[in-house]
Amino acid sequence: MGFTRAELESFRDATIPDLVESGVRLLFVGINPGLWTAATGTPFARPGNRFWPALVEAGVLPRLPRYAEELGDDDRRMIFDAGVGVSNLVARATARADELSRDELRAGAAALTDRVAAWRPRAVAVVGVTAYRQGFQRPRAVAGRQEESIADVPTWVLPNPSGLNAHDTVATLARAYAEPARAAGVPA
Repeated sequence: MGFTRAELESFRDATIPDLVESGVRLLFVGINPGLWTAATGTPFARPGNRFWPALVEAGVLPRLPRYAEELGDDDRRMIFDAGVGVSNLVARATARADELSRDELRAGAAALTDRVAAWRPRAVAVVGVTAYRQGFQRPRAVAGRQEESIADVPTWVLPNPSGLNAHDTVATLARAYAEPARAAGVPA
């Protein structure tokens, strides 16, 4: 499945629902949907994004979902059965996360706190240290487990899996993502 630039641009400012089911144990939080994600309705959908491959390498998921398109029922069930959910700080789709304002990130952090309080996962993993710093007003936050939790749920800040983050590989992302997974009992 492919999209033209104009087709992707037509999804600017669109939103997608959270990929969360009751009983979520490990909640991953992206910054906001990209245009490819908005077009497919699948979190971290852009080909080349390393989120799903890192979850497989970390042992969180047993196989790679078909993530560059709309998730099928079998892929959704696999993700939910693993105890994994995905949300975003900001719901609005953009081409790049740097298109978001600090106010949007702060409002998104407040809304995320409410969702975490309602869902009660065992661990929250925010992928994107800069967005976390701005949204939660913690300018000195570094990657790893945070002293502050979100809604009393242990919280990690992890590297962003976007291809724009050239510092990390699937292997380094998998190592980082495995820590909150173990804390959440994922996989069971």
